[in-house]
Amino acid sequence: MRRPKPRGPRLPRTRAGQRRLVRAVVLGCVLALLPATWMRLVTADRLRTTADVPRTDVAVVFGAGLWAGEPSPYLAHRLDAAAELYREGRVEVVLVTGDNSREDYDEPDAMRAYLTRHGVPGSRIVSDYAGFDTWDSCVRAKKIFGVDEAVLISQGFHIRRAVALCQEAGVTSYGVGVDARHDATWYYGGTREIFAAGKAALDALFEPDPRFLGPKEAGVANALAAER
Repeated sequence: MRRPKPRGPRLPRTRAGQRRLVRAVVLGCVLALLPATWMRLVTADRLRTTADVPRTDVAVVFGAGLWAGEPSPYLAHRLDAAAELYREGRVEVVLVTGDNSREDYDEPDAMRAYLTRHGVPGSRIVSDYAGFDTWDSCVRAKKIFGVDEAVLISQGFHIRRAVALCQEAGVTSYGVGVDARHDATWYYGGTREIFAAGKAALDALFEPDPRFLGPKEAGVANALAAER
């Protein structure tokens, strides 16, 4: 006995049905583009380079994965930019925020070690071990570490989302988007941002609590008070 072939979706045959379908498609496209439009509006005057970013006490570097326990090339580029800003006196403290949800995976400590090897004193580095995503990192920077203003460092495909979310979390932010080779990771990151923009808009709208909040920490204040 031959199995019936599965039928695909039927397109409307009447003009009225076709018009409704077109309107639905257009509406879907508009809704899909709204989060990205919001991010561009919020960050329009907030993106800078390492050469012209305003002097700010704190730089925030977001985690971007480890390779064999060391910062991935993408993360290394972010840390290089932070080290450059510190050496030039544009920032005083670097807050490294990343994932340490497993004992064998510690982004903040790997980031700290990299920065110290590149000239940033350990006393000027503060670690956030619960930066599980961009929204969590922004909220924790404000509520846990008391950061009111910061330079955010990430790749270009991510920096607008980082700035938009930190602005919503109450951190006056400037974004430095570092260069990146246009490899498979870059294209994946760019594609991922299309979907991440929707989550970012929801985070900004509903302001959920981070996965882990915890007590306030004086790490940033103490680092700023330390002698350079």
